[in-house]
Amino acid sequence: MSLESCLLSALAPWRHAPAWRVAFSGGLDSTVLLHLLVRLARREALPPLSAIHVHHGLQVAADAWPNHCQRFCDELGVPLQVLRVTVDSGPSLERAARDARYAAFIDELGAGEVLFSAQHRDDQAETLLFRLLRGAGVRGLAGMPESRSLGQGTLVRPLLRAARAELETYARAEGLQWVEDPSNADTSLSRNFLRLRIFPVLQARWPRVAETLARSAEHLAEAETLLGELAHADLENARDCVDFPWLPLPSLDLQVLVGLSPARQRNALRYWLAKLTPLPDSGHWAGWENLRDAAVDSAPVWRLARGELQRADGRLWWLSGDWLAAPVSNLAWHAPTQPLELPGNGRLALQGEAPTGRLEVRYRQGGEVLEIAERGRRDLKRLLNESRLPAFARGRLPLLFVEGELLAVANLPGLDGPQAGHWRLRWTPPTNDQGLS
Repeated sequence: MSLESCLLSALAPWRHAPAWRVAFSGGLDSTVLLHLLVRLARREALPPLSAIHVHHGLQVAADAWPNHCQRFCDELGVPLQVLRVTVDSGPSLERAARDARYAAFIDELGAGEVLFSAQHRDDQAETLLFRLLRGAGVRGLAGMPESRSLGQGTLVRPLLRAARAELETYARAEGLQWVEDPSNADTSLSRNFLRLRIFPVLQARWPRVAETLARSAEHLAEAETLLGELAHADLENARDCVDFPWLPLPSLDLQVLVGLSPARQRNALRYWLAKLTPLPDSGHWAGWENLRDAAVDSAPVWRLARGELQRADGRLWWLSGDWLAAPVSNLAWHAPTQPLELPGNGRLALQGEAPTGRLEVRYRQGGEVLEIAERGRRDLKRLLNESRLPAFARGRLPLLFVEGELLAVANLPGLDGPQAGHWRLRWTPPTNDQGLS
């Protein structure tokens, strides 16, 4: 199959997108991709085409690349957008640059638009080998997907089945000019070491090694799809009704997970956690086992990169953001007809006619007592135990004091206002960092 035919086949699902954008570095791969797309657009009805060049400002040579990209795009009649980004310092400059680049793409990509990136089969083979040496699992070894969501649009890699040699042959035949990144020769970078030192040796012994590794990545991607389907089914069984639907937190039924084999437990949790936090490596999954197997009366915690898992009332709960810090206590409520913003703890509102007197919002400190109709004065700790509210939420539950006396506990039926129902105390808790509700 010719390079153009291969590209056309990959482009077929995206022919009706509102716009096509090309991540254009000015290097060989993106130069060939952009040139091919322009050639196809001259004889095919394609979406509007434009290019995006991200300037990281990390090396002197790169300062000339935006001008090169502009000249090339002008020759092709393609609009070019140059984005300048700031790369954060950190343990991996390469990863920080990638994060900055994709953040810029996300900001610019409109709803339904497609961003084409020019990774090819050799890149896929290098990715597989690189991740294998880092001890990746099936998800990592599946390599780069041909497409995935990106911001409001989609990232597509239409050249993953093409070899780099094919791209270079095309570029030279068409007389194309491209820039060379000096950092590509730096073998202190792991990917460059693989490309420049390891792959030539492998290819000398196995000439089709890149094709073979890319094919293995396809097999692993298929296995990853099957694992995803299994995880989806297991998670659906664990997402039963929660007794406190007003708690805007991801949670799972612990007993459903415990009923699975350990491998299926980890598989389900990987998929569930993937949208919440970077996943731990294999050595840190002992934290899950400790959480799962802890005594019933204990309060185990599994801390991860962006939050933590806690166990409460037979469920797993994901906590992050405001939920990891204690809320500000003792707030005067001077205008009870208006909702009260609780610093780090959502919002509080009174439904109905507000009680008269000096109103104050506090959080549980211990020793509080609430007057309950037909039950008399009851210790708040016992009332919370009866409610089965998860322990992590009890210290955040707003308590309404009027003239120094506890009158209501937000959201808990029978405790959230007078029996006659003149008013009710309603709390909208904070969401997690990810905005889940």
